[in-house]
Amino acid sequence: MRKIIYILSAFIIAVFIASCSATRSLQADEYRLAGNRIEISNSKDFNPNLLTPYLKQKHRGWSPFLYVYNWVNGKGKGWDKFVQKIGVAPIVYDPEMVDESIDNITNHLEYLGYYGSHVSSDINVKRKNVRVTYNVELGKQFPIKEIEINLPERGSFAGDFISDTAAMTIKPGSFLSESSLEKETERSSAAMRDMGYFTFNKNYYFFEADTLTVPDSAILQLSIKEYTRNETPKDASPIRKFYFDSVSINYPNTLKIRNKVLKGLNTITPGEIYSESVVRNTYSRLSALRVFSGVNIGMTQSDTNKVNSTISLTQSKMQGFKVNLETSINSSGLFGVSPQISYYHKNIFRGGEWLNLSFMGNFQFKFKDNVRSNEFGVSGGLSFPKFFPLPYRYFNEAVPRTDVNISYNFQNRPEYTRNIISTSYGYVGNVKSRFFYQVYPIQMNIVNLFNLDQDFYNTLANDPFLRNAYQNHFDLGSGGILYYTTNSEAIPKSTYFYTRFQMDIAGNLLSAFKPLMQKDADGSGMIWNTPFSQFVRAELTVGRTWIFGKNDGQSVATRLVAGAGYAYGNSSALPFEKHFYGGGSNSLRGWQARTVGPGLSAMDKSFVIPNQTGDMRLEANIEYRFNIVWKLAGAVFVDAGNVWTLQGANTEENRLGRFRWDTFGDSIAANWGAGIRLDFGFLLLRLDMGMRVHDPARAEKWVGPDQWFKRDGYALHFGVGYPF
Repeated sequence: MRKIIYILSAFIIAVFIASCSATRSLQADEYRLAGNRIEISNSKDFNPNLLTPYLKQKHRGWSPFLYVYNWVNGKGKGWDKFVQKIGVAPIVYDPEMVDESIDNITNHLEYLGYYGSHVSSDINVKRKNVRVTYNVELGKQFPIKEIEINLPERGSFAGDFISDTAAMTIKPGSFLSESSLEKETERSSAAMRDMGYFTFNKNYYFFEADTLTVPDSAILQLSIKEYTRNETPKDASPIRKFYFDSVSINYPNTLKIRNKVLKGLNTITPGEIYSESVVRNTYSRLSALRVFSGVNIGMTQSDTNKVNSTISLTQSKMQGFKVNLETSINSSGLFGVSPQISYYHKNIFRGGEWLNLSFMGNFQFKFKDNVRSNEFGVSGGLSFPKFFPLPYRYFNEAVPRTDVNISYNFQNRPEYTRNIISTSYGYVGNVKSRFFYQVYPIQMNIVNLFNLDQDFYNTLANDPFLRNAYQNHFDLGSGGILYYTTNSEAIPKSTYFYTRFQMDIAGNLLSAFKPLMQKDADGSGMIWNTPFSQFVRAELTVGRTWIFGKNDGQSVATRLVAGAGYAYGNSSALPFEKHFYGGGSNSLRGWQARTVGPGLSAMDKSFVIPNQTGDMRLEANIEYRFNIVWKLAGAVFVDAGNVWTLQGANTEENRLGRFRWDTFGDSIAANWGAGIRLDFGFLLLRLDMGMRVHDPARAEKWVGPDQWFKRDGYALHFGVGYPF
């Protein structure tokens, strides 16, 4: 561990030296652009970052590779090429670009509605570094007092346009700007194309603004003409409503797919009024099939008021493999590895059906120790591109998919061996790529335990609640996941919010037939000589990530998690696989998975490999992320939370693990940490180290810096993707 600290310290020192040495690659008459700053003199509400994209010359900041590049320049062609590839050279200050930046900012402010703005620059030179400050005095804004609308008299266009004016974004009181006018023409013209006006676009809009009649205000005149801005009145022709004519679907001969599926997903119907939304829905439905790498819908005018539709589909890669790996190690020497490999096929039955096969493992062990825990799992799933039994026509933009899943899991621990067979049937879909849902009316689990260790069995015998958690059981119920996000991109580039709610409920239907069932010694109803479980479990996650800084190179990610489960009726304890746990690469990173809690409890010695769980979970996380250089990024984080029990025997150990308000503060586990990431865009590799600052299992809860790198003071995690 000391070696790691020394290496990190040396790296930090090298980075510091690099930042001070960045000017060494400059020529004698050159200066490095060290920074740009924009100051608004007459407004505190205007965000100066809105003007940053219009600077012609932007500084890059320092890079640790600037110094390295100078040092190795000419030392060897192969190494030099490598350094040039990952390094960055300083930006050489160009005064002409400052003048161009002033023109750009002035023009953009006028576009935003600030007329007569004044922009100047201050140049600060220190040694070989130049810092430029742009001083901006915002110009005058004109509120719109009145809007006059002139429309063509021929045809039905005027009536349709008037019906849409309630949705106009420009209203009396709005500030006049080219930006707002352009946004409104884009919105309004799209609305008119939805009503059938295929050829209509924003070039049919003409604006005149009178800022003289009413002082400090504008009277806006909006005119729709029968010719575009690029034409003359002699080119005028009626703005017609169009209808769909013929529809053709083209795709490569190598793609084997049933035409019935493509026709069912197509919403363009010959003879109906043209609508851009209908075309967009067809595009979304075909794209969601994930069988095509490209979906193009071309529209060709075939008559004075008809359009032909040509849907061109490009085949994507139909099958492949995915690999994932997570590892962790803590200060006690417990090593964990979780590999996973998956195979997928996106058109297994030639109708857009997805097949997924996954193989996973989880191995925990200590070097030079025979004690270990092994877990193997295999799962398979079929996803059909329709909502059985309803036909496609019942849905517009997105058609829910029907999923059938089955899995088998084998766990071999020092205390027991367990088999779990699970299956589910349900529906998966989304609404406007913001709200996602998975609803499973049928979920079933069969759990079988055997080879129980004698000491572990004696522990179960003394605690009936624990015994019920570790027994053979049968689950039959329902569940689902609801997820909402403001940005559904795989790697969001702007600030976003998300929330996720998961719920499972089991045993209620079976409980109605309990009087007819065979009972065990505890009076629990049994299916196939196995007690059925009856419980409810829910978990809510809320998160927000703020993205900011130069080139969006910084972000602050936050997350709150709350979950609880409760057994009732035929069960006195949650099934073990439904318990909550903390720790691991995506949770409390000062602990390995399942090594923290419940509550104030110390490590349960009846488990050779840690297996701390509870009926309830609360957790909060915050992480600051920042780019360093090239593909390398860093992070600093704080995690806090724990798991607690809600049910159980009234023993001293269970009281320590029980959720209680009077011990809530003491029972919170907290850590801080730092990490490095390699971000390749399509793949992010992560190495995080968490150090404990508050450990509820210790007599002295607070953990000082002198304990961070000692036994039970830290954990190291390797993962793929962000933790949250």
